[in-house]
Amino acid sequence: MSSDAGSPIGRRVFLGLLGLGAVGVATGSTLSDWYQELAKNDPTGLASVLPGGGGWRYYTVTGDYPSRSHAAYTLRVGGLVDRPFTLTYDELRALPPTRLDRDFQCVTGWRVSDVKWQGVRLADLLDRAGVQTDGKALRFTCFDGEYTESLTLDQARRPDVIVAYELDGAPIGSDHGGPVRLYVAPMYGYKSAKWLDGIEVTRKVIPGYWEERGYDIDAWVGDSNGRNDEQT
Repeated sequence: MSSDAGSPIGRRVFLGLLGLGAVGVATGSTLSDWYQELAKNDPTGLASVLPGGGGWRYYTVTGDYPSRSHAAYTLRVGGLVDRPFTLTYDELRALPPTRLDRDFQCVTGWRVSDVKWQGVRLADLLDRAGVQTDGKALRFTCFDGEYTESLTLDQARRPDVIVAYELDGAPIGSDHGGPVRLYVAPMYGYKSAKWLDGIEVTRKVIPGYWEERGYDIDAWVGDSNGRNDEQT
């Protein structure tokens, strides 16, 4: 969704530019100290406008980029399941990996092609937990303390939906939502929740952060938010 279409992201980015003044370009595979300081002082709470290395742009809804070490990281899987569990970072990496070579498409129009992702199929984690019969959807929480997302159970079980810990052959850094994030290949990027720390099986879809602000719950690339692939 482009800014001139009046999207929630577009308006906040525009106001952020006015509040921040002159905006430079962040380069490299991780955020520079200057960029992180700029993000902390973003009055809109969405420091998202600067392009990063390789075509990436970095988004946060809190005005900060939270960080958690591999040693301190845990992922909780619970809700309507028979066997709730918690994984450390090392335990997650020890599970059978899935590799995907897919694009990352943002609803605002930019795309990074042929990204190499590695992680664990979300379906495998659900099988381990044992989803109960009344579990129909998932709610994802993040350790930024603010962002949430959702999927239906059928969407979550697709083979191209993973809990990712590597991007282009390297551990995912905090600027990309690491150490662990969701990657939902066929949907716009706001479904791929960063800084993931919780997966809860629920009875129905609970709209996520941007969905509460007017974005589509089903965010298939090309089919939602008034977009199609010819517009990207």
